[in-house]
Amino acid sequence: MHPIILLFVISLLHAYEARGSDTVTPVFVQKGKDLLLNVTAPVKLVEQSEFKWLFKDSSIFRLFHDNKTKTISPYHGRLEIFLQNHSFFFLKNLQQDDSGRYTAGVFGDNNTYVGKYSVTVQDPVSPVNGTVDLLSNSSDSCNLTVTCSTQDSHRINSTFRCDTNTCSQEEGGERSKVTTSGTSLRVYLSKGFSVICDHSNQVSSDEHTTMIRDFCFSNPVFLFSITAPEPPDAFIAFVSVTVIKVLVIIAITAAFVGHRIKGKHESVDTENTVYEDVQVKVKIVNTTSGSESNR
Repeated sequence: MHPIILLFVISLLHAYEARGSDTVTPVFVQKGKDLLLNVTAPVKLVEQSEFKWLFKDSSIFRLFHDNKTKTISPYHGRLEIFLQNHSFFFLKNLQQDDSGRYTAGVFGDNNTYVGKYSVTVQDPVSPVNGTVDLLSNSSDSCNLTVTCSTQDSHRINSTFRCDTNTCSQEEGGERSKVTTSGTSLRVYLSKGFSVICDHSNQVSSDEHTTMIRDFCFSNPVFLFSITAPEPPDAFIAFVSVTVIKVLVIIAITAAFVGHRIKGKHESVDTENTVYEDVQVKVKIVNTTSGSESNR
């Protein structure tokens, strides 16, 4: 191979290796959560070399060739390193100050990088709310504007045109925007008659759903003809008739039971009267017999 061509190929290889070693992986973590990183290649230590994790070019963990380790304050209690192949870096309870560049490498006569990460710690997004401005409404068409707003005063809006079968999102307005805090705010049509307000970042999201049918189409027959309840007057009439029937049945039953009880009492009184008459006659007969004997 011609020397010039050989030098060109070698320079390309060096450029590729340098580009690969400079590759930085972005990582997003929610505030208060934990960070887990790993190295991209096996780590081999020789004498006079050490393995390091760096944060913004400052050592926070060191592993020496004799397997002794050193964790730099203030990471005591927050940082754990799993030493099998030195492949895991575990940092607890991340805060905004933990955002930055983390680098892993073997340092000695030759420095070899085995991991580069750009870590961004983000707060969870604030809740989003959707409000409706009804522009026009009839039994078969509707126009409305939905405004999506967040607690930190960001807002977008979009207009929707609907008929009884479908809706469409009109041109104009703001369908999406990136806020100053790096969050994304979007408004879009979903499942025909639902408008979604979405507020999100790389670690969290919040949604608000507006049902268009709750605001559109003034004719209730179109919206509720299938599942409409009975009118209140009909329901009241039904309850009244039922109550009257129950009261009539109770009255008839009470009269019948009362008649039966009264009949039993009269029967008992008649039997007692007959018995008393018999006793009186017996006494009269006995008295008469006694008189005759005395004679």
